Amino acid sequence: MSIRAQILGLVLVPLAIAALLIATAQRVPVPEIGRGYVIHAVLPKVDAALALPVVQGDAALPLIVIDPGHGGHDPGASGQGLIEKDLVLSLAKELRSELERTGGFRVALTRSDDCYLLHAERFEIARRLGADLFISIHADSAGDASEVNGASIYTLSEEASSEAAARYAERENASDRLNGLELGDQSDTVTPILVELSQRLAQEQSNELAGLIRREGEGVIEFHPQPLRSAALKVLRAPDVPSVLFESGFITNASEARRLSSREGRQHFAEVVARAIRIYFARRVES
Repeated sequence: MSIRAQILGLVLVPLAIAALLIATAQRVPVPEIGRGYVIHAVLPKVDAALALPVVQGDAALPLIVIDPGHGGHDPGASGQGLIEKDLVLSLAKELRSELERTGGFRVALTRSDDCYLLHAERFEIARRLGADLFISIHADSAGDASEVNGASIYTLSEEASSEAAARYAERENASDRLNGLELGDQSDTVTPILVELSQRLAQEQSNELAGLIRREGEGVIEFHPQPLRSAALKVLRAPDVPSVLFESGFITNASEARRLSSREGRQHFAEVVARAIRIYFARRVES
C-alpha cells in the first residue's frame, strides 16, 4: 500500500465511523468525571440597572445597610445541616427587626431573598442609598475540624492581620468567580489609592464599630481568640461608608450551629450588634 493510500485511510476511516454513528442515531458516551463541577447559573444582564431596596422612615435618621452574604448559585459554607446563605439571611432579618423595633434608624437589606449579588453590587447599594453603616454577615466553615468555633469581625486592610485572615479573604473574594471566570469587572488596581485617599476616616470608624461589637458581645457571643481581624475583602471596599464583615461563627461546630440557628441565638446576635450600633452613633452625637 502506498504512503498516499495510508494517509487517505487515516483521514477517511474516522469520518466514515462518525457518519455511521450519526446515521444510526447512536450517542458517543461522554465521561461523567468532572461534569458535575460545571455550575450553571442565570446571571443578570451586564447593562441591567442595580435594583435598590426600598428604604422607609425619616430621611434624617441614620441608614444601616445589612448584607447577608452569598446567595443564589453561591451557597457559601455548609455544615451540621445548615447552609450559610440561608442562615445569614435569617440573622440579617433578625437584626433588621431589632433595629426597627427599638427605633432611631432606617434599615435596608442588600438581598431579602435567595438572589446572587457581586461584591461590588453589595457595597454599591450602600453607597447609592447614602448609608451611614454597612454590615456584611457571614458564617464560616472549618471543614472536618468540627471543634473550631468563635465569631470574628473583619475590617478592610490591604495587608491581612494574619495568614488565616488572608486565606479567608481569598476564599470569600472567590465567590465572584464562576467556573473560573471573574464575574465582576471592578479593577483592584485602584483600590490602594482609594484606601489611602478616601477611606482613612471610614476605616477609623469601621475599626471603632468592630471594637464595639466585640465589647458588647462579651459574655453573650463566643468569640474567636483573635476576634478583630482585617483583610483585603472585596465586599468592604466602599471608600466612604464605614463597613465591617461579621463572621458570626462556624456552622461546622455543632454547638455553634445550634446557637446560630436557634431563635434565642438569633436574638442575642441581633441585640449585641444593635447595641453596638447605638453606641457608635451616640458617640457621633457627642463629638
